[in-house]
Amino acid sequence: MPRFEDDAVVLRALEWSESSQIVTLFTRAHGKVRGLAKGAKRMSPSSVQRFTGGFELLTVGRVTATTRPSTELASITEWDLAQAMPHLRRSLTAQQVGCVAASYADAMTADEDPHPELYASLLALMNGLLDERPESVAASPALLSFQWALLDEAGYRPDLSVDTASGGELSEGPRYTFDPQAGGFTAERRDERWRVRRETLETLREVAKAGRASGDVAVVVRANRLLTSYLRELLGREANTMRLVLKG
Repeated sequence: MPRFEDDAVVLRALEWSESSQIVTLFTRAHGKVRGLAKGAKRMSPSSVQRFTGGFELLTVGRVTATTRPSTELASITEWDLAQAMPHLRRSLTAQQVGCVAASYADAMTADEDPHPELYASLLALMNGLLDERPESVAASPALLSFQWALLDEAGYRPDLSVDTASGGELSEGPRYTFDPQAGGFTAERRDERWRVRRETLETLREVAKAGRASGDVAVVVRANRLLTSYLRELLGREANTMRLVLKG
């Protein structure tokens, strides 16, 4: 039963009983950890000392836990809140962007599979929303950067230079077709549902190179919706949070 301490972001927090919670944490060095925090809601001095700040969605802290090979849930024994991220609760759009990113990280990563770079990307998104004021979830450049990092870490990063149909270099043109099965673009005209403008492709190239998009809001919206649609294909289902991007 390995015991560990690690930095973590709260991806989910569910009520288990009057005094306990089941939480999903995304940790820096141990990946996604699902665990039972017994006594986390008690107000006794000992419980308050062990679970300072409580578990709230999209907060950051230091967790102490013990994994149990015989059960699916780890035992969460301590939690020290470090960043409450209040700005995510002052803006509905910022909170929605954070919730989308949290749900994607949960859906696309396996338990106890470390992704320190993705952890850093999630923190960057959450902190970046302090200054970012997108008019909608899909208009968030921070979300676009995170989606790209997520696909990269999960091994599904789209190829932006090779034509998936010919295998040669992707030629220049006003529009392309994105092939979700091949994970890339082709100059051939195919399924209209996956038609992509050149500006969208160029924005993805900018994110791949610089880690951040600086283009027109409408282009960021199209790029976010494309990557979310791709994630939907990879998962084989549409999560509730995806609607915030696809229809917002």
